[in-house]
Amino acid sequence: MLIDIYKQLKKRKGIKQRLVLKDNNQIVTQQQIEEKLRKIGISSGDTILVHSSLSKIGYVEGGAKTIINSFNTVLGKDGTIAMPAFPAIGFNYDYLKTQPVFDVSKTPSKMGTITEEFRQQNNVKRSLHPTDSVCAIGKEAEYLTNTHFNQLTPYNQNSPFYKLTLLKGKIILLGVDLNSLTNFHTLEDVVEDFKFPVYHQTIFDTSLVDEHGVKLTMKTKVHNPVYSKKRQCNAFIKPFLNDGVLQEFTIGFAQCYMLDAYKLHHWMLDNYKSKGITLYTPQGS
Repeated sequence: MLIDIYKQLKKRKGIKQRLVLKDNNQIVTQQQIEEKLRKIGISSGDTILVHSSLSKIGYVEGGAKTIINSFNTVLGKDGTIAMPAFPAIGFNYDYLKTQPVFDVSKTPSKMGTITEEFRQQNNVKRSLHPTDSVCAIGKEAEYLTNTHFNQLTPYNQNSPFYKLTLLKGKIILLGVDLNSLTNFHTLEDVVEDFKFPVYHQTIFDTSLVDEHGVKLTMKTKVHNPVYSKKRQCNAFIKPFLNDGVLQEFTIGFAQCYMLDAYKLHHWMLDNYKSKGITLYTPQGS
C-alpha cells in the first residue's frame, strides 16, 4: 500500500536525522526523561495512557525500550502504563472491509515503534478488540483491558478509554498532538443520541483469536470516515490549557501534552450539554 511505502521512507529519513543528533551528542537519556515526567506531575501509583512518536523526540539512547523503562520506573510497582495497539492505519471502515483476523497475541500495533515494543513485553495485557485494542502493564492492567470484547462501539463504559476516566488517569501525548487523543470519543459513546452520526451505519462481523488461540467473532461499529475528516482536535488546546485540563511540556525535541482523563471527559460532557461543543463544532452550536 502507498501509505506503508510512505511510512517506510519517512522512517528511514528519521533514522538518518537521529544519527546526526547522536553524532552531535544531542542525546536524550532515561534519566532526563524520568526527571521530566516527575516534574510535570507523574508519580508512583499513577495510571497513564501514552500516545507517542519516537522520531519526534530525537535520538533516544536505547530507543523505545528507554521510553517504556522511564515510565515504568516513575510509576513504580503500583502504577499502570497503557498504550493504544490499533492494528490499522487510516480509516477502520476501510480496514475491516478487508476482513482481517485480529489475533490478540500476534497482530502488530500500527501506532508507532514504542507501542509495538510495548505490546511484545512480558506480562502485557491486551484488550480483545478488532480495531481499537489497548495494551497495559501494571496494577490496573487487567481491569482496563478485560471487558473490551463484544462491545458494539469501542469507547463505551466497558472500554479501556472510559475506565481510564474512572481511575482518574493521565493521558500523555508524547510528540503527537490532539489528533491522537482517542479519549475524545468517550463523549460520543456515553451520550444517548449523540448529535452527529459519527459511526458508520454498517455493523461489521469480525474474526478474532484470543490469548488461548480460540477463534471468536464479534460485531462492531466503526467511525464514519465522512465525520472523521471533520474533526478539529487541536482547536481544544487553548481552552483545555485555560481550564486546567491540559499542560504542555517537552522531551527532547518533542512537543508533548498531559491531560487529566477525568477532567477531559467531564469538560467535554458539560460543554456538549451547555454549548453544543464537539470535535466537529469546537465553537459550539
